Amino acid sequence: MIHTNTLATVGYIAPEYGAQGLVSTKADVYSYGIMLMEVFTRKKPTDEIFSDEMSLKHWVSNSLLHSNSEVVDSNLMGREDKDFAAKEKCIASILSLALECTSNSPQQRINMEDAVTRLKKIKFRLLANIEMT
Repeated sequence: MIHTNTLATVGYIAPEYGAQGLVSTKADVYSYGIMLMEVFTRKKPTDEIFSDEMSLKHWVSNSLLHSNSEVVDSNLMGREDKDFAAKEKCIASILSLALECTSNSPQQRINMEDAVTRLKKIKFRLLANIEMT
């Protein structure tokens, strides 16, 4: 870890980077997790629907408890899709991984090598499920 002035994009900054200026690869993992959420929800962390009480991270976390189809970009999947169940599981796995990337504690965050491995497994699982139907 190194100490620096904070020069980053709001919403993507890891808590330790924004508060203390501590930079590490774990801060990059945090930003990657936010980017994953942004890609699959089509919402930026600075979107007007998010406030002090609700962030992109909390919104995604709450959706995994209920129904992730409420937060997922409707262009990615619809209930009428032939492979809806497989896609829903895949996206839930990706969003769950994104949440692991954005843990408030850098020590609790997954590292990028493990994140890539998990993404590959999710991809293979999705392709296997689609081929079976």
